Amino acid sequence: MTHAPGARRVPPVPESPAVLEVVEYTDPLCPWAWGSEPTFRALRASLAGEVRWRRAYAILFDHDDDPAPDPAAETAWYTRYVTGISAHTLAPRPLRLKRVPAGSWPSSLVAKAAESQGTDVAERVLRRLRESVFVLGEPADTTALALSAVRGVPGLDPRRLAADAASADVLERVRADRAEARRPVPEVLSVQHGSPHPGAAKETLDGGHRYALPTLVFRVGATYRAVPGWRPFEAYAAAVDELRPGLRKPAEPLSPARALELHGSLTEPERRVLTEGDWPPPHAVRVDTGNGPVWLRPEEAAARPEVTSSGPASP
Repeated sequence: MTHAPGARRVPPVPESPAVLEVVEYTDPLCPWAWGSEPTFRALRASLAGEVRWRRAYAILFDHDDDPAPDPAAETAWYTRYVTGISAHTLAPRPLRLKRVPAGSWPSSLVAKAAESQGTDVAERVLRRLRESVFVLGEPADTTALALSAVRGVPGLDPRRLAADAASADVLERVRADRAEARRPVPEVLSVQHGSPHPGAAKETLDGGHRYALPTLVFRVGATYRAVPGWRPFEAYAAAVDELRPGLRKPAEPLSPARALELHGSLTEPERRVLTEGDWPPPHAVRVDTGNGPVWLRPEEAAARPEVTSSGPASP
């Protein structure tokens, strides 16, 4: 190309680095996903504003699951199962689990519908749905229970949520999530790891596979890293650092009061990972579970009369 006399050469604009996408394959009612919340909250804090984080709802409890011939025995077995997972993850578990979740569709539809009301609302809605089973012991496994569980979430429009959760659009989006979760990358079909939940893909009734929950898949363009199962923070950090060196920044610990204000509720493992300072903050409301307390900000507790609490915690 020739340039007119005196014309200035414009240097090419450097290409922006490709965006890092994080896909979290999960289910609102999955006990391993619940136990991974402290690590995932810490990871999101270290990547704040620098990634596209997307949740794909894999439907752990599906329509085609056979009903339990003895619901009481099934609930007793599942209670022991959740208790064992809780011993590994240190996550809260319910004092009494009323039943095994009948299905994941209602809670997944509500969680997906909440995304149209913004990230903060969606985070709080998903958290409430998880707490329905792992704090209160009554899974949000019907539409009515799922909508009731999220009542009073700050900034939530409940009428819009109910309409969106019942819409064809949200149904198709969750169906797409479910299908995507059943196309796992080859690396997770066989996994060797010392974790109590290494995360090898699960066989499905049709002879296929789906991601174990939770699984994070990190993508930059066509390059990806998959981190399945229950893993330490360092495993996820390593995947990020491989794909986008220098992107992850150490997150400053939050004050206890600020962390509770930001998240609405914190488990003991979460507050140890995310906060620094005297605990609990003034006026925090303690909710006892079968494996340590959950701490609520007062407004969160007031919006949830079904939560049994011991009142404001004393320092």
